Amino acid sequence: MNIERKNIDEVNAIITLHVEKSDYQEKVEKTLKDYAKKANVPGFRPGKVPASMIKKMYGKQVLGETINQVLGEKLYGYIKDNDIQVLGEPLPSESQSPINFDLQEEFDFVFDVAIAPEFNVDLNKRISVPQYEIMVDDTMVDNAVKSHTARFGEYKEVDEVVETDVVKGDIVELVDGKEGELKVESVVLCPKYMKNEEQKSLFAGAKKGQPVVFNPKTAFENEAEIASFLKMTKEQAANITSDFQMTITGITRHVEAELNQELFDKAFGEGVVKSEEEFKNKIKEDLKSSLSIDSDYKLLLDVRDTLVKKLDGLVFPDDFLKRWVLATNEKMTQEDLDKNYADMIKDLKWHLIKEKIVKANEIKVNDDDLMNFAKKAAKAQFAQYGMMSIPEEYLEDYAKNMLKNKDAVKNMVDKVVEEKVLAVVKSSVKLNSKEVSLDEFNKMFE
Repeated sequence: MNIERKNIDEVNAIITLHVEKSDYQEKVEKTLKDYAKKANVPGFRPGKVPASMIKKMYGKQVLGETINQVLGEKLYGYIKDNDIQVLGEPLPSESQSPINFDLQEEFDFVFDVAIAPEFNVDLNKRISVPQYEIMVDDTMVDNAVKSHTARFGEYKEVDEVVETDVVKGDIVELVDGKEGELKVESVVLCPKYMKNEEQKSLFAGAKKGQPVVFNPKTAFENEAEIASFLKMTKEQAANITSDFQMTITGITRHVEAELNQELFDKAFGEGVVKSEEEFKNKIKEDLKSSLSIDSDYKLLLDVRDTLVKKLDGLVFPDDFLKRWVLATNEKMTQEDLDKNYADMIKDLKWHLIKEKIVKANEIKVNDDDLMNFAKKAAKAQFAQYGMMSIPEEYLEDYAKNMLKNKDAVKNMVDKVVEEKVLAVVKSSVKLNSKEVSLDEFNKMFE
């Protein structure tokens, strides 16, 4: 097979593949023989169908499929062997002449190819990027302490209602001051979620066994809440306007855990911290570690913007890329493409920059990298539920399960590569450290 490349300009080329009969004939004949062995044609025993009939039935289909296969192998082989840095994928050229499989034995297939523009990534100390360190203040530590005491608290039965208690009881509708037919047992509600302060106050200080008269329609925000505790549909609840009497049968209160060794052990593992001071220091340390992830994310965005800006003026094969995006994304409209194309080019520039850094620094991702990343991700997931001290063997088992998901692994590889790219950038450019509060940091993303 003869393959020719013609450069249109620095970022566009045409690759022509001249396919001769010898390039495909042997594969076509072999495939047709395989068809003949399996073909089930009325009037013929399996394997005894004449070759001429098989060719007539399947010849054109097999020829097209075989040539497509040969084209793919040769085209991408040529691109790889010649180290052509293509963007997207080759597209059949708009100048392609019609192909007639009935009349032709030799074919010319023409493909448009987009080539990545040439540029260098020079990381040096003349490049300055801000690095934000988020301060951990006493309020953040206190809130985290409160979160722990709440999470590891317990529910206790009490005798007198306060606003945040869960109140259980039997309820009956009052009609003209007397008990009606609508009665519901074991109703559960919380005064805190009543929208009306006057109705809420009716429960304050109420004791077990005491009847409380209130109006659900006035007390609650919507029919869904009324329907929930009266155990009826929202449509039925919409018609409720009467007062109800609730006889309290139980009052449950959430009592926060005390700052003691039992709490310390539950939060961070047995014996990890042994005093309130150590407990707060450990919380502060964990907050700093968590916020450093956010800080690195912001740094990565700033690095991206800084390096991408240096490629202003770089020429891309815009016409080809727009055609390729529309050809490979059925839901993409021309209007969407025009609106988002500039951002697509920014993403493409960053992708190419990362590839340059990866190649220049021989960055690779191995199994240990993926396992460590998966364990870190698993630890972060457990931490969201207050599980701060997970045994190593549990983390490893959880991580192994994560690594069985191919899509998850692909995402992890991308994340690990970005981490390693960021590490290279950190050591190469000038980082201007700036200390900011969490509020100041969050405002940067508004």
